[in-house]
Amino acid sequence: MNIEKGINVCSLFDGIATTYLALDQLAIKINNYFASEIDKNAIKVSAHHFGDRITQLGDIRNINGNDLPEIHLLVAGFPCVDLSSLRKDRQGLEGEKSGLFFEALRLLEEVKPKYFLFENVGSMSKRDKIRIDELLEVTGIAINSNLVSAQNRHRIYWTNIPNITMPEDRNILLKDIIENGFVDRDKSHCVLSKGVPLTYQGVNRYLIKSLGCIIYNNQEFAEYTKAGKFFFLDAMSDNDIKETFRLPTVTELERLQTLPDGYVGDVLKKTPAHHAIGKGFTLEIIKHILSFARF
Repeated sequence: MNIEKGINVCSLFDGIATTYLALDQLAIKINNYFASEIDKNAIKVSAHHFGDRITQLGDIRNINGNDLPEIHLLVAGFPCVDLSSLRKDRQGLEGEKSGLFFEALRLLEEVKPKYFLFENVGSMSKRDKIRIDELLEVTGIAINSNLVSAQNRHRIYWTNIPNITMPEDRNILLKDIIENGFVDRDKSHCVLSKGVPLTYQGVNRYLIKSLGCIIYNNQEFAEYTKAGKFFFLDAMSDNDIKETFRLPTVTELERLQTLPDGYVGDVLKKTPAHHAIGKGFTLEIIKHILSFARF
């Protein structure tokens, strides 16, 4: 088709409409954008930016692909909760939430788009990865967001868009995107939908299990070895911890996901904003992949 005429998009688990933003920044005209999303806060963000240009379809289980017009691009960042290695009792694709993959697969078969793009965590089991490869009939591509951002975020992308290459490393460091303070690593841990608490247990998880992101108010403390940090941490009160460390601001979380400053923070308060950002795509990775599409 002629891209100047525009495309029809079906975005499942649409979140904060990062797919719309990516297409918009790529100057790809959108005729119709159908979104399946049930999180009210995420919908509030997408409505703030794109208004009635997005047609909300509600729960994916209630969508009949045969009711939609011709779809040129179908995108599905299906839930990772049952696939992630952070879940000790993960059930994989048999889990209630990650099992919604099969609803996305159903719609893929119903609408038969020119292109599709599915996304999920890189820490899923090999069994689930192979199963998704077979069902989508493509081999998932592993891409770490650290190539385009200041966070380590391992994700797998399944798509029939051809000739995709790895993004070039933009050499963006964590220290480059924070508003103030000091860091002890070049790249943040993956942005989670729920950050670690600013407590002894939270800092402990950050240092030992590499979870969450913490920023230091004191440069000397940031430069201590891990053993040195624990030496002082063990003697700290809750107030000491809050004076020594801080959690990322919403603006910093947006930057880690390569979103424009204020894209979420101008709409939502801190806690729902963190949740919405952590569940979303890394914008620049989605833009990179979609830049290879030829509509």
